[in-house]
Amino acid sequence: MNVAVVMGGYSDESVISLRSGQLILNEINKKKYTSFEVHILKSEWYCIVKGDKFLINKADFSFINQGITAKFDVVINTVHGTPGEDGHLQAYWELLDIPYTGCNFYQSGLTFNKRDTLSVLSKFEIPMAKSIYLSKGDSFTGAEIKAQLGLPFFVKPNQSGSSLGVSMVSTLDDLDKALEFAFAEDHDILIESYLNGIEVSVGVLKYKGETKVLGITEILTQNEFFDYEAKYLGKSEEITPARISKQIENKVIETAIKVYETLGMSGFSRTDFIIMNDIPHFIEINTNPGLSPQSIFPQQARFAKIEMSDLLDNEIEQALKRKPIWDKMK
Repeated sequence: MNVAVVMGGYSDESVISLRSGQLILNEINKKKYTSFEVHILKSEWYCIVKGDKFLINKADFSFINQGITAKFDVVINTVHGTPGEDGHLQAYWELLDIPYTGCNFYQSGLTFNKRDTLSVLSKFEIPMAKSIYLSKGDSFTGAEIKAQLGLPFFVKPNQSGSSLGVSMVSTLDDLDKALEFAFAEDHDILIESYLNGIEVSVGVLKYKGETKVLGITEILTQNEFFDYEAKYLGKSEEITPARISKQIENKVIETAIKVYETLGMSGFSRTDFIIMNDIPHFIEINTNPGLSPQSIFPQQARFAKIEMSDLLDNEIEQALKRKPIWDKMK
């Protein structure tokens, strides 16, 4: 079976995605699958075979090697950010009737949009921070934000990952710089109240037909918060399992499963919470979590004593069973 391991992307997260793709290429069961390293970048799409680069034909997601057209039976999608985590590639593969791992284009688009995700979950009594949504050019004052959210608060791009463009604002003097930083990533932003508590990240997936929590990881950062530097440049300590009571652990597991199922998820995910007053408050969900060796999801797989090759087998099986979304509408 020909498996395209798709990595890269159009955002600053592409560097992390390339690391995730390499882990998958290393861990996939080579006796069962012939894997191909496929890069999707703004400049070009290509497949690497024995060190040689072959351009991908976007009309049918194939490439030509020595006069023979090579096609893929299934895609493992590990593109972080756009276009692989926001639904664009998923819709493209649906149109071509190529099975792919992870959630479909609707869930991808929904969960990549922080405001829309919070709006859906708020109807299901999921605890979360207070928030304000702003678009570039909106009229507002720092005093109005402070009155609603207090200090400190977070300024985030509405659609971005890996904490790119995120700032913590401790005084209103820092607000203009934080806004500029966030608007550089997206023309819409989310401003959220500060939650003072224990930060945890929870790996959740569909495994053998059931929603399964791999583990709960406690995040201890050397920075003000778990930003890009803390995530990827060694400025944090990640403790699995988290040092929380059994009672709180059960609450986190229950809430993480509720979030996953409420959003209609499938595939790998990593959901972040702040535990404040013994209650897990939802921060965000990542539908293409980092899979580099230092990433949290592989750590949790090791904790759960499940080989990454088994998890990838499970993902491929689910992808092959899933029908295109229009088939479900018939």
